[in-house]
Amino acid sequence: MASETKKKVVLAYSGGLDTACILKTLLQKGHEVIAYVADVGQQEDWDDIARRARETGASKVYVEDLKEEFVREFIFPAIAGNAIYENRYLLGTALARPPIARRQVEIATREGADAVAHGATGKGNDQVRFELAYAALRPRLEVIAPWKDPEFLARFQGRPDLLAFAKENRIPVEATADKPYSSDENLMHRSWEAGLLEDPAVPPREEMFTLTRSLEDTPDTPTRIEIEFRDAVPVAVRNLEDGLELTDPVDLFQYLNDEGGRHGIGRVDMVENRYVGIKSRGVYETPGGTVLHHAVRDLEGIAMDREVLRLRDMLSPNFSELIYNGFWFSPEMDFIQAAFRQSEKLIDGRVRLDLFRGHAIPRGRDSHSSLYDQELSSMDVAGGYDQKDADGFIRINALRLRAHQLILRRTGDPAATESPEG
Repeated sequence: MASETKKKVVLAYSGGLDTACILKTLLQKGHEVIAYVADVGQQEDWDDIARRARETGASKVYVEDLKEEFVREFIFPAIAGNAIYENRYLLGTALARPPIARRQVEIATREGADAVAHGATGKGNDQVRFELAYAALRPRLEVIAPWKDPEFLARFQGRPDLLAFAKENRIPVEATADKPYSSDENLMHRSWEAGLLEDPAVPPREEMFTLTRSLEDTPDTPTRIEIEFRDAVPVAVRNLEDGLELTDPVDLFQYLNDEGGRHGIGRVDMVENRYVGIKSRGVYETPGGTVLHHAVRDLEGIAMDREVLRLRDMLSPNFSELIYNGFWFSPEMDFIQAAFRQSEKLIDGRVRLDLFRGHAIPRGRDSHSSLYDQELSSMDVAGGYDQKDADGFIRINALRLRAHQLILRRTGDPAATESPEG
């Protein structure tokens, strides 16, 4: 390939076939390439990935452990804000991209790099998420996206071309021509797409799942746990049977992943709308996130004001779309998160749950900031509530209904319940 002005480039490198080949092509163009590997909870041999990057020609390799900031700054706020894309997807992949991009920009700044590069395709969501984050965090930093470069696309028509290139250039990769689906893993979830899953009528293979058991293989008895929250953030999880208690955010979340997955919690198979306008089929495993989602929603029932909850839930679809579409670092996200932090104050307390047969079932909750008044709610105790007051309350709320019905009657509308003469 023809050489061009030499640049120092920080490449988001996974060790997979695509980024390994991208690293080599950047070197062939005369660039210096620093490989950046982000640990957001995927099960990988990081030493081996770093070794392969160096063998391919990276001048330096960064392996960055981002798990704690991923959990604290992205997963927990998303779950507290009721972020569910298209009512089903808990946004595991989308949430991992902002911390990955942020650290990549930090490394580029530290190294005095001219550009950052990524291996996301031109059809997917990740290209948008990465590049919007780069633009928000360091607007003048050059972005190299090979899968949108005509020269790169002409050279690599598909996976066989990448495999041939890797073999020709002795690039150490663990890849084969047979790839029945594509997967992305992090602490929040594991996702599956492409390959045989591109037919939305074909069920996913059971052997594909790694985080969750099938319901047929789940235990016959539930796991009973208690999750404690402070300002809608989990601060402790306790096993009510063996007394285990965890407070570290990563350990806490990993435990919920393990126990939720053991009970088959958190599988989703859906067709969703990508930001670029394409529908795609995704299969997700999100055990720990699903357990936390059900727990904090339950606590909100006792501790969040009705109107605050209503307003928060009006904004939650926007919040979810901002995450999915790559706008974590944006003024509108700052606005929504500021409002959500206000709504989450004093969402404190404990929720007890049974994890069983694919479900996280709340079994009780308590909160020192509870808005629930047992006497006021009781059907057996007056509790300071004068039931005669309900007459005026109902009359006032019925005024507009009566007025609407009178208009229907006057105009002879067939929706009227009585005739004008009635």
